[in-house]
Amino acid sequence: MQTITVEEAQSHLSEIIEKLTPGDEVVLTRGNQPVARLVITSEDKPKPVPGRGKGMLTILSEDDDHLKDFAEYMP
Repeated sequence: MQTITVEEAQSHLSEIIEKLTPGDEVVLTRGNQPVARLVITSEDKPKPVPGRGKGMLTILSEDDDHLKDFAEYMP
């Protein structure tokens, strides 16, 4: 963890960001008190996990009467 002042960060922000790697953190201080953290974000988007919702849907009955309402949408 690197610590720098807010004033230093203002003048060299783009360089600081470019040097950050995943897991690195920079703490910004003002008057020896931490005021902010810079943390690099992951570029990977979360991927859906197949089967995560398994068991969450319960079909109480197979009722063909309700299917009549959707007849125009069915092939």
